[in-house]
Amino acid sequence: MSEPESSFTIHDLPVEERPRERLKRLGPRALSGPELLALVIGRGVAGKSAIIIAQELLRRFKNIRGVSEATLEELSGVAGIGPAKAAQLKACFELGRRQDQVVDKPSRYKYELTSPHVVVKAVRATIQDKAKEHFKLVLLNVRNVILDISTISVGTANASLVHPREVFKKAIAHSASSVVLAHNHPSGNAEPSEDDVKLTQRLVEAGRLLGIEVLDHIIVTATDEFVSFKERGLL
Repeated sequence: MSEPESSFTIHDLPVEERPRERLKRLGPRALSGPELLALVIGRGVAGKSAIIIAQELLRRFKNIRGVSEATLEELSGVAGIGPAKAAQLKACFELGRRQDQVVDKPSRYKYELTSPHVVVKAVRATIQDKAKEHFKLVLLNVRNVILDISTISVGTANASLVHPREVFKKAIAHSASSVVLAHNHPSGNAEPSEDDVKLTQRLVEAGRLLGIEVLDHIIVTATDEFVSFKERGLL
């Protein structure tokens, strides 16, 4: 008869297959969700490894996103996750959220904006799989070279909260000649909503007053689908 799953510990694995060693050898992208969670959890409890606890977290909350959105009380309700480990998990996910809002380094964007596909390539990786709408601002110089990409706002599951003041404050600070707007649709449908169209018109008008042209507004999804307002004749 096989041993119950709860008796398994990380030390039962060969050293080279343990999460910490795999991370050192292969990098964090090679690790599974349970392995990454296990490293955050750190230590298991009697008869239950950190890996088993991580798997139970994912079963209860469905996926990584569910774990990230769980409350401290909900996390603490999983056997092996006390208040301290629940706080560690919440802190880890909050750091990830804040990192996404940090202005990206200009040195990463040396290419020229020649088509909507360039913007899609630049922003999709950072927002395509988000559960909420992330509104990005792409800043360009007079030669249409990307100077910077910033996260302006993080909205709800179906709407972004964007104010012209925040958009053009960034553009003015970077002496941008023009901008491109971009955001994701977590629903998977790239079609612009009425609110998307109204917001774009509002930002185009504000940019016109400031002498900063809004060249396009691009909506991306987790798939290869995207919509360019310029190509649709919506600008």
